[in-house]
Amino acid sequence: MTTRSDDRRGYLADLAEGVERFLEPRRADCPWCGGRALVTRLVSPDIVQVKPGSFTLEECRTCGHIFQNPRLTAEGLEFYYRDMYDGLGEKDTERVFRFTSKIYRRRARMVRRHASPRTWLDIGTGYGHFCRTARTILPDTRFDGLDLGAGVLKAQRRGWITHAYQGLFPELADRLPDPYDVVSMHHYLEHTVDPRREIATAAAVLRPGGLLIIEVPDPGSIMGRLLGRYWVPWFQPQHLHLMPLDNLTAALTDAGFQVVAVERQKADIGHDFVLAALVAINLLGPRPRRPWKDGPVTPVDRARFTVAMALMPAALLTGFVLDLTVRPLLPRRSNAYRVLAAAPRRGRP
Repeated sequence: MTTRSDDRRGYLADLAEGVERFLEPRRADCPWCGGRALVTRLVSPDIVQVKPGSFTLEECRTCGHIFQNPRLTAEGLEFYYRDMYDGLGEKDTERVFRFTSKIYRRRARMVRRHASPRTWLDIGTGYGHFCRTARTILPDTRFDGLDLGAGVLKAQRRGWITHAYQGLFPELADRLPDPYDVVSMHHYLEHTVDPRREIATAAAVLRPGGLLIIEVPDPGSIMGRLLGRYWVPWFQPQHLHLMPLDNLTAALTDAGFQVVAVERQKADIGHDFVLAALVAINLLGPRPRRPWKDGPVTPVDRARFTVAMALMPAALLTGFVLDLTVRPLLPRRSNAYRVLAAAPRRGRP
């Protein structure tokens, strides 16, 4: 069993070599269309764990794709994901998932309007909260889950999913059972290194004509421009790709899918101002004794944390009021969109 001291020693060893090594060389072209007219959209720190490092999102003027550039290496992804969904951050992250059941029901109902699936594979299932809620909408559906983290095993132990698959989706695809009626990717695709490969893999594990439902942040939301680095859907350093709706639907079509339905407002998670307030407070005064802190805890660290905690009630109240009064008046305010697409009418290759 590891201890906080073990965690601290591990992080100090990583930090001793510098975090710049966790970034690949910057690329000069867009990974989506190959265009070379790139502009900086955002420079951000780690907004949740406040681990050391700075991250840049660039936008392609040709196709509008937004991507992390330079991108995290495999070692960098491990470093910045560590203790986020498992370990030290598990309880906080799972608490967030518990409070989004309204969105979970909307996802399940979107599929139910078009099909009555027998089997459903949820990619990036986390701890299985979506599947638990979706079973109340589709009681005759068997839900399986796939995720890189250990949360998927907990979901199976809880009985929220029938089968748990731990690992990377493209690498596990050949080991999955008979083709699924539905595959879902809810706030998963933006985390992946190669979104097109993930879509092609989904086509391979779906039955002919089966449904793929994808939900991702909407980089076209006005909230991203208003709130800048404090807009949570930018979510650096974890979000590697942010795809405009037209780009994603074109990629689905290229993979042989037929787009069945699109939802924007119904996919909106809301709460942008409240979440921005939380990010601001977190960056102002993060917890002083986090094991990845670069250097010892100082009186300034403690003072910043104390000030941040004192300001939190007012900041959250202000965000709540703005979400209720200002946000509903804004155009293109939805912070996410959802696409339902039918797979090619052919079997697994």
